[in-house]
Amino acid sequence: MSQLVVDDVSKTFGRHTVLGGITLEVPDRTSTAVVGASGCGKTTLLRVIAGFEAPDTGSVMIGAETVVRDRFSVPPQRRNIGYVAQDGALFPHLTVGQNISYGLRGGRRDGKNRVIGLLDMVSLGPSYAERRPHQLSGGQQQRVALARALARKPDVMLLDEPFSALDAGLRATTRQAVADTLRAAGVTSILVTHDQEEALSFAEQVAVMRDGRFTQVGVPEKVYAAPKDLFTARFLGDCVLLDATVDGAVATCALGRIPVQRSAPTGSVALMLRPEQLVAHEVSEEEPNSGVIRDVEFRGADVLLTIALDGRPDAIRVRRASVAAPSTGRRVRLEVLGPAMAYAKPSARTGGDPRTLLERAAGIEPA
Repeated sequence: MSQLVVDDVSKTFGRHTVLGGITLEVPDRTSTAVVGASGCGKTTLLRVIAGFEAPDTGSVMIGAETVVRDRFSVPPQRRNIGYVAQDGALFPHLTVGQNISYGLRGGRRDGKNRVIGLLDMVSLGPSYAERRPHQLSGGQQQRVALARALARKPDVMLLDEPFSALDAGLRATTRQAVADTLRAAGVTSILVTHDQEEALSFAEQVAVMRDGRFTQVGVPEKVYAAPKDLFTARFLGDCVLLDATVDGAVATCALGRIPVQRSAPTGSVALMLRPEQLVAHEVSEEEPNSGVIRDVEFRGADVLLTIALDGRPDAIRVRRASVAAPSTGRRVRLEVLGPAMAYAKPSARTGGDPRTLLERAAGIEPA
């Protein structure tokens, strides 16, 4: 297998810049998840890697071979890349076995043993070989599509939102099955998705894309816990945003004094905490960092508590386990776990109230 290197790739359609100098390295035998909103350029990046689109500038290397540079491009069929689309794209008139055989070198002559081996690799039994695609669930169809793509032993696997059409439960199990299959096969892969949880759980590396550029690339735990900017923070999950003042390594805010990251900006900042960093303890009377629960949103394993903090105009949302969760109207004290992330605010000369300034810092356009 091979590592994948995308270097300074740009692509425009008419006057619209879709990719603005993208650089990405996917190490050998690892997975990278590219996550971003619809229209940010994720699928175009995959199409450039696969050879379906020619970039305006930049290069793509697979292992030691350069497949794109300047006015040179290796045809898609010679790049040995597997591609799994959102709908699986199985041939409806062929059986599962015939669909998989279609991807084998030498076609269907490779025999049943190879097909059965590939079905086993994606956790499907030999009996599935005789079924038609319409006799399979959505998750099973995606596994067959993966088996067909793996049949040619690709150097790189590209997955373009392959789980987006599945329901929540099936999506999670199929995603795990696909991730396990790719790791067992040692295939270098890129998953494109707009689902934050999917990106964080699927790959060893996550790349957050905005308007054709990466805002941050790194291991999922670090990108989630220490995003470089408010846009990345907001895109990857729920945030608690507070006005604060940083002096040294500590921020002073409505929750008291909280440690912040190294090299945090000083002065007036936007402070970001994840909801799970706030622990709500029930108290009987008013005390520092306390407030009243205004709403409890049940989400199965956990709940979101909306808390009106004393002396703060905006409510704070806190996540906690749903077992024995406090009810609406109860008073709680908030404990902060770990450091917060501090970000410089936009200039106050732009006008508007503090919430608008925080939204602009997070990359959110005012309504």
